[in-house]
Amino acid sequence: MKTLTIGNVVMDNPLVLAPMAGVTDLPFRLLCKEQGAGLVCMEMVSAKAIYYNNKNTEALLEIDTREKPVSLQLFGSDPEIMAAMAHRIEDRPFDILDINMGCPVPKVVNNGEGSALLKNPELVRKIVTAVVKAVDKPVTVKIRRGFDEDSVNAVEIAKIIEDCGAAAVAVHGRTREQYYSGKADWDIIRRVKAAVSIPVIGNGDVTSPETAVALMEQTGCDGIMIGRAVRGNPWLFSEILHYLETGEHKARPTMEEVGEMILRHTRMQVELKGEYTALREMRKHVAWYTAGFPHSARLRARTNEISTMQELEELISVQGNGFDGVL
Repeated sequence: MKTLTIGNVVMDNPLVLAPMAGVTDLPFRLLCKEQGAGLVCMEMVSAKAIYYNNKNTEALLEIDTREKPVSLQLFGSDPEIMAAMAHRIEDRPFDILDINMGCPVPKVVNNGEGSALLKNPELVRKIVTAVVKAVDKPVTVKIRRGFDEDSVNAVEIAKIIEDCGAAAVAVHGRTREQYYSGKADWDIIRRVKAAVSIPVIGNGDVTSPETAVALMEQTGCDGIMIGRAVRGNPWLFSEILHYLETGEHKARPTMEEVGEMILRHTRMQVELKGEYTALREMRKHVAWYTAGFPHSARLRARTNEISTMQELEELISVQGNGFDGVL
């Protein structure tokens, strides 16, 4: 099995859970780690929020030793604040510090952060240089193909990132203007890999064991970052690993196994965030977990009405018929 090394951090395998706001919180990262993810990435954290001691940010920074190695992702556009906050939090138990230069969300981009930084290569240079100097832990950067079709500059940006001392770069094969639509351009990942000597992590359209293998073969990338395809499907990591090791497909989880995972995920959320918040946050996860199953639409509708763990347990019976509590 191929490993992935970023700075002084060695992963067991090249599979990386992408950072996703509102998704890759502590419970979900632990579930993906159990399924074999070599590296898990936290939800992005605002450097300014840390600077101003925002009370909601502390929860985003929580780490469990069982999920290591783990990458903490900062976003911001001020080199001094980014560096100072990276230094402030460096003693926390994360292994890798990632800089977000790929987020396409308007409120982030309109603030000159996330993928907006791709339009300003010199600012990219200043931010990465400042952060690398401020911390001893490996620094990585997540970028996109470019901001739009008129400015496809991932190769240029990746070279700058390498020059500034970053330990790796992750490349999403879409522009900011594409968001998550259309097809990811794997050739840009190949071109970045050919242009730099630091590890390159490919991202975009990996939805199955076959696409994971194809991404590595077509681009030569060192790591595979998987995002939206693992929402409600942490098993994808174990399925890809099984395929890489044996060339065979692992059986998909049964309805009973999905039901058990939903309940376990929810219990972890309740323990961390309390019942009120956990049950509301789990609504989207339940929709992802159950997509494609019989009665899933009815189950999602019922899930949106419940407010206690007991109600969810009654709704999702994991005996016999799977989601027979919905019938």
